[in-house]
Amino acid sequence: MLLPVIMAGGTGSRLWPMSRELYPKQFLRLHGRLSMLQETVERLNGLEVREPVVICNEEHRFLVAEQLRQIDKLSQNIILEPVGRNTAPAIALAALNAITDGNDPLMLVLAADHIINDTKAFHQAIAFATPYAEKNSLVTFGIVPTGPETGYGYIQRGDIVGNVSELFKVKRFVEKPDEETAGKYIESGEYYWNSGMFMFRAKKYLEELKKYRPDILEACELAIANSTKNDAFTNLDKDSFMACPDESVDYAVMEKTDEAVVVSLNAGWSDVGSWSALWDVSEKDTANNAITGDAFIHNTENCYINTDEKLVAAIGVENLVIVSTKDAVLVVDKNKVQDVKRIVEFLKAEQRSEYRKHRESYRPWGRSDAVVQEKRFNVNRVTVKPGGAFSMQMHHHRAEHWVVLSGTGKVIIEGKEFLLTENQSTFIPVGSFHSLENPGKIPLELLEIQSGSYLGDDDIIRIQDQYGRD
Repeated sequence: MLLPVIMAGGTGSRLWPMSRELYPKQFLRLHGRLSMLQETVERLNGLEVREPVVICNEEHRFLVAEQLRQIDKLSQNIILEPVGRNTAPAIALAALNAITDGNDPLMLVLAADHIINDTKAFHQAIAFATPYAEKNSLVTFGIVPTGPETGYGYIQRGDIVGNVSELFKVKRFVEKPDEETAGKYIESGEYYWNSGMFMFRAKKYLEELKKYRPDILEACELAIANSTKNDAFTNLDKDSFMACPDESVDYAVMEKTDEAVVVSLNAGWSDVGSWSALWDVSEKDTANNAITGDAFIHNTENCYINTDEKLVAAIGVENLVIVSTKDAVLVVDKNKVQDVKRIVEFLKAEQRSEYRKHRESYRPWGRSDAVVQEKRFNVNRVTVKPGGAFSMQMHHHRAEHWVVLSGTGKVIIEGKEFLLTENQSTFIPVGSFHSLENPGKIPLELLEIQSGSYLGDDDIIRIQDQYGRD
């Protein structure tokens, strides 16, 4: 069976304000009923595959675990990177982890943030590539281009492998071209878009990596050898992995090896690299508007509107992207969406939180929505999932008041344990040891009012934490 390896790292800024550093696009529901990570996993249904391995930044560990749990795909299958080191090391980690039991699985390497509309064609391409990967070819999937796109890298095909019109030797990889060069690529008929998806045997990849980038392999071997496992996670040795070079799989292996072949893939693929790209693949009304959420439009054409809470009204406009979240609104010409990154650069320079996190944040026990944030007090709407619990903790600078809106909470304050139900409340003085658990079968909803001289997260002193946080 295939071993899917899903790369869920990255903190892209091109889909701000929905995509943030702590909640990037692979965890968003942008196209379909599930998040992009979940859609990537579900897309494998119907294939003979093992439980997928997901590689992500350790900052996203609980988000990934929760999304896998929601689709019943959570086991000891998440590898945590302490820092991002690009795709060549990420794939090496998965390969090294996969061969520890003596096996040499066939790895299907996927990105967590791609859209593929034609699942049947995707499965057919995988089935077609499998026998060649089994015979030690390094297979990449080349997207049949629909136009002279300047936002993708390209793969130039070489000679046909055997008598098969969909399989070719890789002649070369090329960087993102300008528009004129991209047009020439399309006219030649010899080029594919580079999808960043691969299939090869674990040991074969490691063999080629050792040949061309032994320094990457050595650092990854040390990181895996000194790793620890707990619950769903493999925690890499930070010092070993920090020493690993930052390199893409294309540069490290695929551009150098003589074993690379490309399989053509025509399956409605997009890497959703911008809001206009998302508009391209979204369902549209008769005026070519793609709308998600609560919106009113009049005399409006060719727009993308996405709102997660508030009503958006658009009258007499065209070719706009309008995205509304709880704490930010984006309005941009659909032809200028590549400049969205300038907003993120500004927010970073000004040290504003909107580049890094949403008003609503996800925790291992549930989520918290910062409804009001002032210098001396905060009001959070907190949702604790069934079985979820706060750590036993205390604060030096703030007191808290909890008011239960629905569900039941088991509270411990300074060793005293009691239950709180709807419309009941409790007060946690400064310096008190306290915890909260949802022992029920439905989500626990409460208002958390924090007040004091300092309200930062670094004033959470965890005495005992079941989720392994410091």
